[in-house]
Amino acid sequence: MARNRKDRDSWGEWSFSDKTVYDWSSEEEEPDGRARPVQVLVVKDDHTFELDEVALSRILLSEEVRDREVVAISVAGAFRKGKSFLMDFMLRYMYNHASEDWLGDSEEPLTGFSWRGGSERETTGIQIWSEVFLVDKPDGRKVAVLLMDTQGTFDSQSTLRDSATVFALSTMISSMQVYNISQNVQEDDLQHLQLFTEYGRLAMEETFLKPFQSMIFLVRDWSFPYEFSYGQEGGMQFLEKRLKISENQHEELQNVRKHIHSCFTNISCFLMPHPGLKVATNPHFDGRIKEIDGEFIDNLEILVPWLLSPRNLDVKEINGSNITCRGLVEYFKAYIKIYQGEELPHPKSMLQATAEANNLAAVAAAKDLYNKKMEVVCGGDRPFLAPSELQARHSNIREEALQVFRGVKKMGGEEFSRRYLQQLEGEIDEVFVQYIKHNDSKNIFHAARTPATLFVVIFVMYVAAGITGFVGVDIIASVCNMILGLALITLCTWAYIRYSGEYRELGAVIDQVAGALWDQGSTNEALYKLYNVAANHKHLYHHAFPGPQVGEEEHDSKRD
Repeated sequence: MARNRKDRDSWGEWSFSDKTVYDWSSEEEEPDGRARPVQVLVVKDDHTFELDEVALSRILLSEEVRDREVVAISVAGAFRKGKSFLMDFMLRYMYNHASEDWLGDSEEPLTGFSWRGGSERETTGIQIWSEVFLVDKPDGRKVAVLLMDTQGTFDSQSTLRDSATVFALSTMISSMQVYNISQNVQEDDLQHLQLFTEYGRLAMEETFLKPFQSMIFLVRDWSFPYEFSYGQEGGMQFLEKRLKISENQHEELQNVRKHIHSCFTNISCFLMPHPGLKVATNPHFDGRIKEIDGEFIDNLEILVPWLLSPRNLDVKEINGSNITCRGLVEYFKAYIKIYQGEELPHPKSMLQATAEANNLAAVAAAKDLYNKKMEVVCGGDRPFLAPSELQARHSNIREEALQVFRGVKKMGGEEFSRRYLQQLEGEIDEVFVQYIKHNDSKNIFHAARTPATLFVVIFVMYVAAGITGFVGVDIIASVCNMILGLALITLCTWAYIRYSGEYRELGAVIDQVAGALWDQGSTNEALYKLYNVAANHKHLYHHAFPGPQVGEEEHDSKRD
């Protein structure tokens, strides 16, 4: 159910002030069509995590974006350090980036992701903005930009595992991770990256490619501009010093520093000034630019375009392949599975999950191609297609889909991918059966197949009985009359089933028998198929025509 809130955040995480903020999940549709934050990773009271697949799919699998390459931008870091506050300025830029004055009116409250001032956390789990932005890259590609806000780490209600899990998931999913840090880069900030450097080492042994893309250290409330100036240039000088290896460091910290550059394609740092005392101390601050320190605004106007300008957007890559929104859904599902245990997963488990999602994304892409092309051939209101032509088209499209799967760079090796190829083949064959039924339903003669067949049987038996009775072969005439009567009863039964909707299984058997007589070229084949149908559905005849079967069986055995 949608709920209103009327509170706000410091640097913080805001609530639409005099507007309305909704908590929207898969259990309800958007109340009015406006974009809003959507909770996709839910943290439960028992500290377990649940992925809202319906809400996630509604956003990422919409027609406009599902096949677009995706840029996933996440902001992560300690709680109450202004992550959502920053995300809302990023939203403002995405909506107004065509204008040089993208910050807008200085009197306009800051809206978007929920934020408020104070010492208590606001965001939980992972939220994504319900509108995925389509942006034209300089090379002409149109990419989908997804903005993710994450729960702050190390608040009073979260365990160490909770904090590490949210940080890990956002880093694994995003192509650009903004690591939001207050005042300085401490040793414990770098320790968060230890899990990823070990994962990266294992991944590079298999793929020889860097597993992660952009890591941006955003140092907020930087108080030493006389040592390193605000902005990217001062930030890079500062980061270089922080990542320098010295002999008196612990071996773990040395290893993090050694591997961090080899795990991330791009590492950068930006130093931001404090936004001012009004922001930090005014409980009624609602994000109006006029109340924010001018130096902060000047650097904000540099930071946000530097992060979000089309030329700087990094498309999500895994194993050298660009990921679409459809593929990102599979990675979300795979990663959440390995973080469901009591402890953080081993880097090998993370690698296995990545390989699994990699193959499942390839299966989804191939199956989607098959469905799209088959819809053009025989879907919807397309006219009836000859079965032989449908089979030929299916074979060609099926092979195209399999080639799409084989053409995707996949992790896990050939043996690991083979079972996903078999899964794809099975799913395509299952879908083809549905297309056959859909195509047959368009054939007007197919609908009349059963009554027409039964009428032919009745007519033939009527003529045969008349002829054989006329020439004096009474036994054959009696058999023909019996078959005629049985066909007539069957026809009436079939008509009743179609009219009433009862005994549908028996109706399906009658259709199968009629189909056997209609389709088979020779009498022997027809009789063989009739025998198989009867044997497989004997219980239906017993149900429809009950009788003293046991006594008959004993009588038959005595006679033998």
